[in-house]
Amino acid sequence: MSQKNEIACAVTRTLDQYFKDLEGEQPAALHDMVMRSAERPMLEFVLAQTEGNQTLAAQMLGINRNTLRRELAEYDLI
Repeated sequence: MSQKNEIACAVTRTLDQYFKDLEGEQPAALHDMVMRSAERPMLEFVLAQTEGNQTLAAQMLGINRNTLRRELAEYDLI
């Protein structure tokens, strides 16, 4: 199984459990919740892998450095 498929499966399992835990209640702002739940740990992980090198981290993420800095500021990581 490829890494992308493993991540997708983990998201699917987590969402399945989330909906079960809701016990029929409708979720609100699901997209924002999922994105924020995944984005911060991803940013932290990539920064750790690059020893804080934002230029390299941005390259690894496939985004430009200004976008990375904006996202880091949004999550109070800088």
